[in-house]
Amino acid sequence: MAKPVFQSLPGFRDFRPEDCAVRNYLFRNFREVARRYGFVEYETPIVEGTELYLKKSGGELGTQLFRFEDQGGRDVTLRPEVTASLGRLLTACQRDYPKPLRWFEIGQCFRYEKPQAGRTREFYQFNVDLIGEPNAAADAELIALTIELMRELGFQKGDFVIRLSDRAYWQSFAEAKGLSEEQAAELLQIVDKLERDKEGTLPAKLEALGLTVEEVQTAIKSPSDLSENLNTVLSNLEARGMRDDVEVDLSIVRGLAYYTGVVFEIFDAKKSMRAVAGGGRYDSLVSALSDGKVDLPAVGFAIGDVVIRDLIEKTPHALEKMQAALKAETACDVFLVLADPEKQSNVLALASTLRTAGIAVSYSLSPTKFAKQFKAAEQAGAALALVIGAEFPEASLKIVATREEVKLTIDGDIKQTLSQYLKK
Repeated sequence: MAKPVFQSLPGFRDFRPEDCAVRNYLFRNFREVARRYGFVEYETPIVEGTELYLKKSGGELGTQLFRFEDQGGRDVTLRPEVTASLGRLLTACQRDYPKPLRWFEIGQCFRYEKPQAGRTREFYQFNVDLIGEPNAAADAELIALTIELMRELGFQKGDFVIRLSDRAYWQSFAEAKGLSEEQAAELLQIVDKLERDKEGTLPAKLEALGLTVEEVQTAIKSPSDLSENLNTVLSNLEARGMRDDVEVDLSIVRGLAYYTGVVFEIFDAKKSMRAVAGGGRYDSLVSALSDGKVDLPAVGFAIGDVVIRDLIEKTPHALEKMQAALKAETACDVFLVLADPEKQSNVLALASTLRTAGIAVSYSLSPTKFAKQFKAAEQAGAALALVIGAEFPEASLKIVATREEVKLTIDGDIKQTLSQYLKK
């Protein structure tokens, strides 16, 4: 096969119809679970001023930006994540809404990093935020939402685990060790990479801070005390019957610099993949973006479409649920089979009537043999084939899956008649 003249850029995806169907399945579940928890949808631009991301994100993000100068000479970036845009939006409009705010967005993001399993350079992110509530009950509410989302997608107990931590614990650790603010930030970056230190560079980095790997590992495995906020979250989840879905793991700190308190990440139970989702409390971001003019506590989480799809496809019961949902959402309810070419006008009129009534209809646009029309009905995923012949308005209705045949009359009740068979 000849190589195409043009191909998509590395890390970018084409969405064929079957891919769009999966994406829409994910989006429907995202929106449904958000609705159950009282969240409403908002949207922000894909392109933002670069300074928005450089000011508070920290970590590797600044090196992964799709950054360019626009025709107006502005330094702009395709957004790498949604939270910074939300923070900018809140500085402008938060006074218009009673607190707390329960907002979510499903938006496309871009990061210039090496494409690999579960990671592309463009992806869709479901971003959920609870703003204006300092109580740790808000953290628990958001974690509970993530657990319910995983269940809604077909995952069962034991398929995934939420690893829960608290950045405040590490801030206290850094203070006890006499680290400066900059050194504390560096320590968080080191802890974030502990499990991925394939090159063995972390001992030297810790030594530069006056620390050892043993000290840090002890702090992770044998904490002197858990914070009040972390204990509140655990008690809250216990009351919901969700305590078994989380485990305390103080090695989780999240890579973005704006997190300030409880943080969490979702992993497959075998921990064979990168984090499926993650989030946490970011009480200082809005204040930083508004130069101190607006101070709003907040907690949020995000999940990307690429890695959650990978996990679904590796989990049999989640995959089975998705496939069943996709199969039930065919693009065609009824396929009109023309047995008599002279009845073409009747087919067109009937197609218009049924479509107006909300029934998805297809038919062959060109004269086609009878058998090929039935084949086309199967390929379209049609539940019913309605044969229009010389005896019209009498017609023959065939249930595609069972080949059962029913004689009926095309009249004013045709929508109701077909709807009864579509429900079967």
